[in-house]
Amino acid sequence: MKIAIISSSVREDRKSNRVALFFKNYIEANNIASVDILDLYDYQFPVFEERLSFQKNPLPKTLEFAQKIKSADGVIIVTPEYNGGYPASLKNVVDLLLDEWKRKPVAISTVSAGAFGGTQVITSLQFTLWKIQAWTVPAMFPVPKISESYDEQGKPTDKAGSEKRAKPFIDELLWCMEAKKRMMS
Repeated sequence: MKIAIISSSVREDRKSNRVALFFKNYIEANNIASVDILDLYDYQFPVFEERLSFQKNPLPKTLEFAQKIKSADGVIIVTPEYNGGYPASLKNVVDLLLDEWKRKPVAISTVSAGAFGGTQVITSLQFTLWKIQAWTVPAMFPVPKISESYDEQGKPTDKAGSEKRAKPFIDELLWCMEAKKRMMS
């Protein structure tokens, strides 16, 4: 099984990438799946102009990103909450693709500096993913007070607590990935 983790923030002093690193470390340490982090900070995509399928000369990095989403059995999106919404960098790549998202199991982890862990983002992001026929996993992983919860390498301050919350989140994603695999065979 293959999981792609999208780290959504492109800010200089971003904190949500810490949770993407946590998931990568957790998944690999438990031999759950192979993992690719698709860090939107590294991609630095231009502002959305057209869906990939309609672009005449797509950038190589766009084709690479699309292939990584397409080849993944499931996706974890780690997104910060910016003023009650998710960042433009994430909306940009969600809109860029279409067929790659269809029936793709997608789990959402939200992050904030405040006490609610970015949970205001869930509804708007789920709605966008539903519209393009992605399969949003019925589990979430909100992370409040990110600066106090994870360090720059993705190590949680409460390892046992983070792993206890991560297990059902990842298990639900794996269940959806397995269900899709069975339905497609």
